Amino acid sequence: MPSIPGKYQHYKNENIDDYFAAVGVPFMGRKMMAMASPVMEITMDGDNMTIKNSSLLRTVESKFKLGEEYEEHMPSTTIKSVTKLINDNELETLSVIPETGVKCGRHYLFTDDECVVTLTHEKAKTPGKRYFRRVVS
Repeated sequence: MPSIPGKYQHYKNENIDDYFAAVGVPFMGRKMMAMASPVMEITMDGDNMTIKNSSLLRTVESKFKLGEEYEEHMPSTTIKSVTKLINDNELETLSVIPETGVKCGRHYLFTDDECVVTLTHEKAKTPGKRYFRRVVS
């Protein structure tokens, strides 16, 4: 059974440009995000979790309690999110953009070697996927 906490290095995207275009990210922003290769660090302490994504462009850290609503600060808005543990190797974050009511989400699937993050949004026909390899120290 894979462990969720750990450090992961981004190595590949799938449909990410189409996904970001559908949700309204400007051209230059899409290109910069597609080229970024962030490190994702996940820690857990009971039901408290931290997910930190760091790249040369920026660092984004979310601290929350599983199953409870929290705010995530995006470049153009703040969204309301709830992250739940689906099973021993899956997390799901469901979010709503308060100004528009649009729903989006992230699904994290963990294996011993990697984490695949699937990004969904009501305006995107195809989800975007980001692949991260587990960093073994």
